[in-house]
Amino acid sequence: MAQDFRRYKERNIGVTGGVRTILTANSYDTIIGIRVANVHASSSTNVSVYINDGSNDFYIAKAVPIPAGSSIEFIDGGAKMVLENNDVLKISSTVDFVDAWVSCVDAISS
Repeated sequence: MAQDFRRYKERNIGVTGGVRTILTANSYDTIIGIRVANVHASSSTNVSVYINDGSNDFYIAKAVPIPAGSSIEFIDGGAKMVLENNDVLKISSTVDFVDAWVSCVDAISS
């Protein structure tokens, strides 16, 4: 069975747009990468990345500082995270100039 790789992207995540839903799992999906970049020219930001299972928020990272013009990889070194059907990956930021790129494998099992 071939792997079904997907990517999800969001621009300008921040206080104006509020918390951003990046993806909602439609089966057992695996996140293989989360990169968040602060594209603001001069302001640092605090970024939170978390998964909501329908009842609770489970933080991958909470209020992590990212300097202006920098980025951070929240899943690296071969780490992976499995989402169940209807789990929701969300990202928030304290400034409006944060971009996110998420890579995942869709439908890893049936």
